[in-house]
Amino acid sequence: QVQLVESGGGLVQPGGSLRLSCAASGFTFSSYAMTWYRQAAGKERELVATITSAGGSPNYADSVKGRFTISRDNAKNTLYLQMNSLKPEDTAVYYCNAIPFLDWGQGTQVTVSS
Repeated sequence: QVQLVESGGGLVQPGGSLRLSCAASGFTFSSYAMTWYRQAAGKERELVATITSAGGSPNYADSVKGRFTISRDNAKNTLYLQMNSLKPEDTAVYYCNAIPFLDWGQGTQVTVSS
């Protein structure tokens, strides 16, 4: 069955960095564009970044542009999100998914706090 397993979250100070990973299985990963979403407490889930099936044309939400980088390794069926210059407002649960959507994973918590 389809599985998306996010990892790499944690507690980091403002200005710090984290690298999230999303291990995909149960579908042909290399055929799907992929996305990162996040959901802060009490807020709706929002789109953070997208990338094409071949790993090109990354797009970012204005709030993370210039700080986050989405990438993928189709040989490893893995999606990444490099997050630099983290801010407290980046605190959220981060999820990966495909386009079109598949089943959501459990997400990984990112907390940015001093």
